[in-house]
This record gives sequence, structure tokens and C-alpha cells, in this order.
Amino acid sequence: MIEILQWSTLATCGLIAAARVPSAIRGENRSLFYIFALMTAAILLSIEAPYLVVDAALGGINLANLLLRFIIFAAIYFVGIRVTRGFGADHAYRLITGRTGMTVLLVISLVMVGVFFLIDTSGSSAGLLAISRKSERNFVLVEYYGAAGRAYPSYVSLVLLPAMVRAVGSRLPVLVRLAAGLLAVGGVAIALTLLFPVVPPEWGGVEFIINYTAVLCFVVGLALIWAARVRSRRPPRAPRSSTET
Repeated sequence: MIEILQWSTLATCGLIAAARVPSAIRGENRSLFYIFALMTAAILLSIEAPYLVVDAALGGINLANLLLRFIIFAAIYFVGIRVTRGFGADHAYRLITGRTGMTVLLVISLVMVGVFFLIDTSGSSAGLLAISRKSERNFVLVEYYGAAGRAYPSYVSLVLLPAMVRAVGSRLPVLVRLAAGLLAVGGVAIALTLLFPVVPPEWGGVEFIINYTAVLCFVVGLALIWAARVRSRRPPRAPRSSTET
């Protein structure tokens, strides 16, 4: 089931990213293309087979995992910009792109990189599962590293959540309100990843479900916003005259 969820999510992101290529070439809403392309790359690196290939090319010391974390950071940053601008959430926009947001991003990135290089990362392992089992020290460090990797996406998601909740209860078009609802669910799912260290090992499948629920909610939510924008640009259909048959 987990593999089906991974590949179906990858296919969804990839198809939407491909559909955005013509618009991106024309210079229209390129941020949406960046988001979908980054999410596609992130999902690809979260799947074992492509992860092992990429990491082998990078030296086999799990630099692919560090790359994955920064791709996720970039994707969630662009999501934050896109959503705050689209919904007029100026305060949330400042919390993401202003001094506070940049400080949070810098501190989390430095901590994450620092902890990564304290880990014995030799030997490619998707999700660092085999790495964490090498020793008690590695296990603890991998937990801290994972927590740092989840911290920035959780920060952005929590910053966006109030604006999404307000949008759901507004008088915006149905597609936009539905998109806001999905983005809110995705944000809550990302915030829940902060609780992963206390999840029992036998519940490991729950972590996959939460992660991919978040990705799908964000991808589909953004796609609905795009669809709503396209729909709003269509000229209204002219009423049929009484002489038309």
C-alpha cells in the first residue's frame, strides 16, 4: 500500500508539473511550476529505488537525504509565498519572507546540516532507516536530524493555517474554498509530523500516510486554485437568442 501511495503521489505531482510547463514558458505563474516540480523531485527522492541511484552518484553517504530536505524547504517556501499572496494574507507573508521567516529558515538549516555531519552516514539508506540502526548514538542523532527537517515545513504550515481557515468560511468561489480546506488539512498533517518521535515503531505506516496526505492535499489544493483562476478568466457564455434552435 505504501508503494502504491508513493508512486500515485509522484504521478499526480509529475502530471501537474508537466501541465504547467507551457504556462511557465510563457512566464505565467511560474511559482506554481516551481512548486510542483520541487514536490515531484522530493517524492522521487523519498522512494527507495531512485534514492539509491541518486545517492550513489553523490558518494553513497546519504547526501541525497540532505538534498531532499532542502528541496522540501524550497517547495514549502514557494507554497507559502504563493498561498499568502493568493489569499491576501499579508501578515503570514511577512512571517515567511521577512526577517523572522529567514531567521527561522537559517537556524533550522544550520542545525540540520550540523547534526547530519555528526551522524555516521556511510551506506545509502532511504529514510536513513539502516543508518539509525547502526548504534544508539546514530539513532538519537537521526531523530534530531529528522526533527530539524520537519521543523521548517511545520513553521510555514502553521503560519498559513489561520488564513486557510478564514478562507474556508468566506464567500470566495467554491473551488477556492475547497482548495483552502485541502491546504489547511495539509498544514495540519505537516504539523503532526512533529509528533513522529513519540509514534511507536509498530505504527511506522502512519508516518507515511501523514506525509503523503500532506503532499497530496497541498498539490491538489494548489491545482484547484489554478483551475479556479483559469475558470475565472473564461468569458461568460452568451445567452442563446429566441431565434436560435
